[in-house]
Amino acid sequence: MALLMFSAVLIGAFSTLPCPALSLYRFSPPDYFLVNCGSPSDSLDQANRLFLGDDKSSSPRFFHLVDQNPVPGAPGIYRTAAAFSKPYKYVFPVRERGTHALRLHFNRFRSSAFDRYDVEFHVLVGGFVVLSNFTGGHGATVKEFFIWVDKDEVAVHFLPSTRNKIGFVNAIELISSPKDLIPEVAHFVGDGEIVDFEGLNRQALEVVHRLNVGGPKITPFNDSLWRTWAPDDEFFLSSSVSDMVYSPGRIQYREGGASREVGPDNMYSSARVIRSANQSVSNISMTWVLPVVRGHNYLVRLHFCDIASISLGLIYFNVYLNGVLVYENLDLTHIVNEILASPYYVDFIVDGDGLQTLNVSIGPSNYSLPHAVDGILNGIEVMKLNNSMGSLDGEVCAGFLFRSWPRENIGSLVPLIALICLILGISLVKHMRAIWISSTVVWTKLPTDGMEVFEEQAAPQIAGKI
Repeated sequence: MALLMFSAVLIGAFSTLPCPALSLYRFSPPDYFLVNCGSPSDSLDQANRLFLGDDKSSSPRFFHLVDQNPVPGAPGIYRTAAAFSKPYKYVFPVRERGTHALRLHFNRFRSSAFDRYDVEFHVLVGGFVVLSNFTGGHGATVKEFFIWVDKDEVAVHFLPSTRNKIGFVNAIELISSPKDLIPEVAHFVGDGEIVDFEGLNRQALEVVHRLNVGGPKITPFNDSLWRTWAPDDEFFLSSSVSDMVYSPGRIQYREGGASREVGPDNMYSSARVIRSANQSVSNISMTWVLPVVRGHNYLVRLHFCDIASISLGLIYFNVYLNGVLVYENLDLTHIVNEILASPYYVDFIVDGDGLQTLNVSIGPSNYSLPHAVDGILNGIEVMKLNNSMGSLDGEVCAGFLFRSWPRENIGSLVPLIALICLILGISLVKHMRAIWISSTVVWTKLPTDGMEVFEEQAAPQIAGKI
C-alpha cells in the first residue's frame, strides 16, 4: 500500500502558517495540516488559508487530475485532485493526542480520468469507516468528522470499492480540536428518560447539520475553527409568533462557559425567539425538522444566548427533542451567572434507530412571563455517531474492507505462488541430487598444474576440429 508521510519539518511549517482567523483568537492548534492534494503547488481556500502542495509524483496507483475548465472564482484547492486506483493513504504525525477535526474536500470536476473510470471508494480513519461506497457528491463537497487520536500519527486510507473503481480527494484538513469541544459525557435521551452517555469523545462523529438559527451563513473566515454554519430557513417550521433577532453588541464569553471555539460571535449574535405580546403566554412552539439516517445515535448540541431580553430574570422555556421534554424551565439567567448575552450550550444523545427526521422544539414553560421572551435558540449542531461496526456509513467494519482488497487479487496470486513453488521444488531436487552424487563419487587430488593438464588433453581435440 502506497504511503505519503508528512515529516516533522512540515509540521512546523503547517503550525506556523499565517492565518487571519488564528491571529484573531487565542486557540492555536498543535496539529494543523492543510494539504492541496494532487498538485505540487500551494493554494488558498475561501478563508485565505494556505494549503501546501502534495509533492507525491504520479504512479500506477496514484495520479494527478487537473480541471481544465474550472468554475470562475473557484478556490484553487478544487482545481486539482489526487486519484487512486489502489489502496492509498496519507499519514500525518501528531504532536498532541485527543480529538482532531478531519475535513475532506471533494470536487468531481470534468476530467478524462473521471470520464474513463467509475468513482466509488471508502475512506477509513483510525479504525473507523467514515465514508463507504462514496462517489464524490455533486459540486464542491466538504465532509467533516471528529476523530479521537490516541497514537503518534493519523492515517487516512482511501480504498477503491473494487479493482475497476477509483477514489479521489481534492484537499485534506487535519486540525487539533479544543479539549472542551467534544465532551466525554452527554445526556442520552431514550425510553422516556435521560441518562448519562459516557465516552462520547472516543466515538467517531460526522457533522450532519450545523445551523445559524435566525441568521445568515457563517463562512470559515468568520469562525475560529474554520467551520461553516448554514442558515436554518430550510429546516424551520414557520411560526407566526416567532421573530428573528440580531444583536450588534458584544457576546459575553465566560470562563468555564462556552468559548469562541464552541460557537463564534456571529452565531450567538442572532436567534429566533418567541415573545408574549399580551397578558397571556403563547402556547405555540418553534420547531426544526432535520433529516437523519437510521441506525445511528446523534449528538444534538443546542446553543443559547439571551440577546433579546431587556433585563435579567425574565426568560424561562422548555426544550423538546422528538417530542420528549429534555429540559424543563430552562433559566438562562441562572445558568450564565446573571449575565445578559452570555452563551450556553447543552449536549444530548438521541437514539436515531428507526428515525428519518430529528425534531427540535422550543416552547414556553410554566414559569414563562407575559410581555417577555418565552423561548430562544441561537444555533443547532447535529453529529452522527459511529454504529456498533465502527462505521459512520454502512454496516461493514474497517477490518473487513481492508481484508477485501487482497482477496480480490487471489486469482492472480495463485499462478504466481505456484510458479515460485515449482522453481523452489526444482532447485531443491537439483541440490539433493548434487549431494547424492557427491556422496558416491571417489574424489582424487587434482594436480597443482591442473590448467596445464587440461590444455594438453584438449589440444588434440581442438586441433582436430580446426
